[in-house]
Amino acid sequence: MSQVFHEIEKKIIVSLKDNPKQTPESLEKSTQLSPDQIRRGIEWLRLKELAIVNESKSSMISLGKNGIESLQKGLPERRLLDLLKNGPKKLSDLQKELGFVFGPSIGLARKNNWVEASGDEIILKNSPSELPGEKTLKLIGNEKLPKDKIDLDDLSGLLKRPDFIIEDVLKTQEISLAESAKTLTLSNSVGGIDVEAKVPEVFVARTHPLKDTIDEIREIFVTLGFSEILGNMTQSSFWNFDALFTPQDHPARELQDTFYLDRINAKKIGTPEQIRKVSDSHKKNWRYQWDINEARKMVLRTHTTCVTIKHLAENKPDEARIFSLGRVFRNEKVSYKHLVEFNQIEGVVVGKDANLRNLMGIQREFYKRIGITKIKFWPTFFPYTEPSLQTMVYNEKLGKWIELFGMGIFRPEVTKPLGITKPVLAWGGGIERIAMLKYDLDDVREFYNNNLGWLRSATKCQ
Repeated sequence: MSQVFHEIEKKIIVSLKDNPKQTPESLEKSTQLSPDQIRRGIEWLRLKELAIVNESKSSMISLGKNGIESLQKGLPERRLLDLLKNGPKKLSDLQKELGFVFGPSIGLARKNNWVEASGDEIILKNSPSELPGEKTLKLIGNEKLPKDKIDLDDLSGLLKRPDFIIEDVLKTQEISLAESAKTLTLSNSVGGIDVEAKVPEVFVARTHPLKDTIDEIREIFVTLGFSEILGNMTQSSFWNFDALFTPQDHPARELQDTFYLDRINAKKIGTPEQIRKVSDSHKKNWRYQWDINEARKMVLRTHTTCVTIKHLAENKPDEARIFSLGRVFRNEKVSYKHLVEFNQIEGVVVGKDANLRNLMGIQREFYKRIGITKIKFWPTFFPYTEPSLQTMVYNEKLGKWIELFGMGIFRPEVTKPLGITKPVLAWGGGIERIAMLKYDLDDVREFYNNNLGWLRSATKCQ
């Protein structure tokens, strides 16, 4: 049997033929190879099933700080018994003489019936010639011994005591040749490396392109000075709709647009003051009788605005830059541009001088960093912002402008009932739409089809 081996492999094989069982350290000496070369050579031979690697563990025992002190001065309980040899002693005197070791020593002595108390004095009942652990302390001394050379029964008590014993676990390897390697004929030539040779195509694990887009968006807003907040995917209708001034008879709240949790209502939806003021705002401005039972209905959140508005209502910051990113749900017909669940980015800026120009500037900077340069803003209507704008970006492939993010300034009917006094700039939009532009897709369902051909071809940088 003739094979071509690397010089490292050949030296290891020759050494193991002369000395069948060796450690990596002994192979270093016999082959004059470096530790790293030995490690690599052993691994190469093991993968070729030409070398057998047996691993074993052994424990070495030495004395810790308290063990060394007990070796020199005696175990705490031995020192206690020695003090009582000449007669009873007061508890207070023993505490002074023994110091901090008095507690454990008196505890052990009483437990083993070596002493007894008589009033405020301690009396010696019996003093064993050898206490548990003393034999092990003397045996180890200042050395380091294999654990299997020590009486484990006598050692066990010391192992439970702090800083008495140090146990070092040593891992060792024993290398030997497999039977198939013992008859090998070693070639004198060393196989060269063809740097132009094709390598096997391996599809290693990687993050999903949509996850890459989500991470990129998160990083952009963090570098712009925004902080991320988190919220539940299930929300009460109060925070998902009512707090955002969406009337209870609005079409968006109907079953064909929203997923409700069957027969589940929120027990607490807000503070009594928040509920009263939101209710009054609806009654005054929408002119209908607001129903708290409708507000208690639990839904799968239809947007992440419910997370940001709740955060503002609870913290009432004078200034803030925050965003929320996560999954939202809409009861829509699935198509090339619509899904029943998708990812949304939502952000707000709070400040006394915040205005629409600031909001457009933030959006332009965000789109610039994500690689979108052709954008414009279009006036539109949203229930809870006024004025409201729609971001339009130019799709080169389609040759037309398409809608992306919605934005605006929260209406007073949204902020005032919740005690928010400063202007709030808000925006939000679907992340899948941005990802479609980045990966040049015309069907949003492609992100969830698990098409391995596309997933492998989609490059990380777009």
